[in-house]
Amino acid sequence: MGDLLAAAAKAHAERIALVAGSEELDFATLDRRVSTLASALAGDLEGLHNNVAVAATLHPDFAVAYYGVARAGQTVTVVNPYLREEGLAFVLGLSAARIAFLDAGLAARLAAVRHRLPALRRVVVIGEEGDLTTFLAGASGTVSHAPVGTDDVACVHFTSGTTGTPKAVLLSHGNVVTNAAQVAQAQLLTSSSVTVNHLPTFHPMHLNSTVLTGATHVLCASSDPGDAVALANRYRASHFYSLPVRLARMTTELGGLAMPTVRWIASGGSALAPAAARALSEHFGARVFQGYGLAETSPLTHCDDPDSPTPGSVGKPVRGTECRVVDVETRAVLVAGQTGEVQVRGPQLMKGYLRSPADTGIGTDGWFSTGDVGRVDQDGRLFLVDRLKDVFKCDNFLVSPAEVEQALLAHPKVTDAAVVDLPDEFSGAVVGAVLVTEETDDVASITADVNDRLPYYQQVRDVVAVPEIPRSPNGKIQRHAIRAVLTDRTAEKGTPMSEARLFTVINAFTCKQDGDADAFESHFAQHVQWMRGQDGFHSHQAVRVTSKDGTYINIGRWRSAQAFQQVVASEVFQQHAKEFHELVDVSINPSAQVFTVGQDVPAGPAVVVETLTTYGDAVAFEQKLADHSASLLGVAGFQRAELSKSLPNPGTYTFITWWTDAEAARAVESGQPEAALRVAEQAEHLLSGHAG
Repeated sequence: MGDLLAAAAKAHAERIALVAGSEELDFATLDRRVSTLASALAGDLEGLHNNVAVAATLHPDFAVAYYGVARAGQTVTVVNPYLREEGLAFVLGLSAARIAFLDAGLAARLAAVRHRLPALRRVVVIGEEGDLTTFLAGASGTVSHAPVGTDDVACVHFTSGTTGTPKAVLLSHGNVVTNAAQVAQAQLLTSSSVTVNHLPTFHPMHLNSTVLTGATHVLCASSDPGDAVALANRYRASHFYSLPVRLARMTTELGGLAMPTVRWIASGGSALAPAAARALSEHFGARVFQGYGLAETSPLTHCDDPDSPTPGSVGKPVRGTECRVVDVETRAVLVAGQTGEVQVRGPQLMKGYLRSPADTGIGTDGWFSTGDVGRVDQDGRLFLVDRLKDVFKCDNFLVSPAEVEQALLAHPKVTDAAVVDLPDEFSGAVVGAVLVTEETDDVASITADVNDRLPYYQQVRDVVAVPEIPRSPNGKIQRHAIRAVLTDRTAEKGTPMSEARLFTVINAFTCKQDGDADAFESHFAQHVQWMRGQDGFHSHQAVRVTSKDGTYINIGRWRSAQAFQQVVASEVFQQHAKEFHELVDVSINPSAQVFTVGQDVPAGPAVVVETLTTYGDAVAFEQKLADHSASLLGVAGFQRAELSKSLPNPGTYTFITWWTDAEAARAVESGQPEAALRVAEQAEHLLSGHAG
């Protein structure tokens, strides 16, 4: 692995290897920094194969440390920069890391658990607030490449196992280098490629494949799609890598965005909805494809054809890799089209797990059971269906229900807890929990305390107090029953609340030209008539915005996100959408309904639509705003309040109120937002006055 960069520096010395902000590193400069770090390590560590932790922060320092550790003949332990104290202690403790290259945030969190890590001798801060230069001072800058073989362990990656306990995956030099070549070939990378890395962390797969080919790797630390697009245009990118959650958000903000040089948009980690892939492809003129893999497979095993992708598929196995589907119970190999557990076999398959030599999941014939359920079509393309285990993914991060449950049970007010995955349109899934506690009125406070100690993707998004956790006779948690409680429950917070929460789509339409309003309203009326007859449709209301001619807001409610997506994918809907786009610009905000207060069917002609963003505790904010809404029941003219949580923009909500007339709405308009802010600390009122 340490030779990858040396070869690239020899073949492409002056070509830009990494771009981060205003810094541009060519391959020769990057290679010199790596040799300097390897030299410094050689003087600081005795022998070979010591574990050295490196946080995968999106910064060039990660690449320097990653390859420097490998070049020195040591083993890289890749650390998730979002880990909290307990997770950090576990990773560094299990790997027995001697030195840790951590960003400033991780280094600060490490201080609380450092005393539990006797093997850890030194911490070096990297990234924007770090000073890697101090560590490198005095090093010779030259180092003899360590005598390691392709079967020696190169790096350790942590992942969640079937029991929820993180496992340390051992990848050899051969695993890593082989997969770099597999990725490069599958994703059509060459020395003329320019890739934009719009991921939250620095993934070694993308680093290794671009270094192997001599491609330019542009880092985008901002989560804003617009910033990533700007970088793609500035550096004339050919490849654009991102997560499904970010690409889905991008589909709601396409107006004004263009990437004329980008030929391929790659999504991985979890499924990207076919409708989102089509929207991106049509808008940018680029092909959108997906891949699949696991930490145990270095990671890529499958990649769709970049030039001819199949929506919904993760493609065929990469070079040298085999895939089959077996019956979950009998383990018999299934034929094409049948659904079962996915197994893979290939040269990128791990050596095993650290300190778990027998528990590899690899059969004597070399087949690895992935724990994922899928099917393979007649052409060999893999379609993933579900996950066998309880572990699930949120924003590409694996979430272990057992880990979150342990965090909840550590709270002094919680006597029992259970966690499940709840479907989420953009993140794939989020954490839902049920708690047994004597103080049922304090659930929001309990959740806030626990969430403060968890990385964002493990934080509880929905919670309810229950008398007891549903379990089977042998004590196993019945997670299906818990999902039903969280998904179908009627919100009852001491105020008249409506039915179970709905999937809500809030669209804004703005006419492109004067005179288009009548034509749009006519088309929209026909469209609504058709939508009302579709499965899963619940209700809707469209309003004209009084403060801006030719602007409309439509609040559409569906019984599930899946029902809405199925309708959107239909030919009739696509034809209607095409007609709309000729007349109006469209902004789409898919949301999850949080609560409603008041009448089920608003009859009044006045509607106020507001957008609120909270920078504090979302659970507490929702409860406080529910209490505020209940207080409106006694206000003259008030009929109904509804809060929906934006899926593509975490922390952002649409708050809608219905009134008997515009005068009643205006009478409280000035006081209403301020009241919401008084009860929700750290919330900012961003937009108001969309009365219709």
